[in-house]
Amino acid sequence: MRETAPVALNLRDAEDVMSPLQGEIMSDGMKTILFPAPDLEASTRVFTALLGMEPAHAAAYYVGYETPGLHVGLVPQGHPGVTVPYWHVHDIGEAIEVLVDAGATISQKPQEVGGGRLVATVTDPAGNLVGLIQNP
Repeated sequence: MRETAPVALNLRDAEDVMSPLQGEIMSDGMKTILFPAPDLEASTRVFTALLGMEPAHAAAYYVGYETPGLHVGLVPQGHPGVTVPYWHVHDIGEAIEVLVDAGATISQKPQEVGGGRLVATVTDPAGNLVGLIQNP
């Protein structure tokens, strides 16, 4: 059996291998993940130790860490055991429409969370939550 070297694909430059869905949603990729944290203080201690840094934002309603390439957030109003990855999209309404057409259902309609930032979630056919963020 002949061994071959691994090949790295840059999907941004490889439109011929992208599915129509990927080509229709203008996205900067998954850049945010939110963890439920009913005990925000305890979760903050754990994530500060895990990430090796202090939070960039800490309030009673949200704690956020800016790690290289990924924002990690702790939300006290989250549901334990339900971690949500968020894709940063250019047009949240269009992204929701494309995902619903592909079989997702709307879990949370777009809402502003401050500074013009919109967030929404959809549920895929397997029941997984998929978050969407549109920055101003």
